[in-house]
Amino acid sequence: MSASSLTTAEIATQPECWRRAVALATATTGPEAESAAAKLPAHGERVAVIGCGTSWFMAQAYATLRERGGFGETDAFAASEFPFGRGYDRVLAITRSGTTTEVLEVCRRLRGTVPVTAVTADPATPVMDAADQVIVLDFADEQSVVQTRFATTVLALLRAHLGEDLAAAIADAEKAVAEELPDGLAAAEQFTFLGTGWTYGLAQEAGLKMREAAGAWTESYPAMEYRHGPISITGPGRAVWSFGPLPEGLADNVAAVGGRLESRPDADPLADLIRAQRLAVAIAEAKGYDPDRPRNLTRSVILA
Repeated sequence: MSASSLTTAEIATQPECWRRAVALATATTGPEAESAAAKLPAHGERVAVIGCGTSWFMAQAYATLRERGGFGETDAFAASEFPFGRGYDRVLAITRSGTTTEVLEVCRRLRGTVPVTAVTADPATPVMDAADQVIVLDFADEQSVVQTRFATTVLALLRAHLGEDLAAAIADAEKAVAEELPDGLAAAEQFTFLGTGWTYGLAQEAGLKMREAAGAWTESYPAMEYRHGPISITGPGRAVWSFGPLPEGLADNVAAVGGRLESRPDADPLADLIRAQRLAVAIAEAKGYDPDRPRNLTRSVILA
């Protein structure tokens, strides 16, 4: 994969970033343990996870994984929609920049009532003071506006903290970075991304990446909901991308309406997200867009 943009170069570093995140999440002694594992939600805590944009979608994925794994009730919210009337044992805030207005507002309003742990990429930002505890993944920070490696590295950190062995996921990520994208896929005029359980958050993120970097027409749905209306948009020249195994019969449904199906059921879904990131960059460059600096976007949303 040639490094034709900052985003492309950052995408390629994800396998190594995940390795470093796993080391942080699984350390039991030394400064690594103090900096990460001990600050993440403990077993049995009732947890809310917040973020904006990409960070919110990573929060959705983690919330599903944590709750289904039996670690405790876990909800995910866009920071602007945080329900202050609910009771939580801990709030986990995901913010690459550490400057996002809505995230900082939640941190400050909860100070002294609910402990807040923030995961960020920049140690020189306001979240360092707004949150009670902070985990800094500066090795996964990015120069590009569009998030890729920070988001997936956060989810790798959180998955490892839940006890997952990510060795196979990292191997799949290395393949996703190196392999050629499927022939003709970038020419599709519309994309529908599907996920089930925790991978629905990944489907949401894939759609966002395509809109941000490439200005592409994309939609995202829980896989079982695809038949309940969204299938009407699928047809020749349009693609359906599933993260993880497809529900029974859905492949036949896509084929029946003439859509193109992209599915890697044997690959780790987070690694498969890398291919979607790469596709977004490829489409952007084919259109003459700058994937590092998409139109109408900034690295962080800071409100007056």
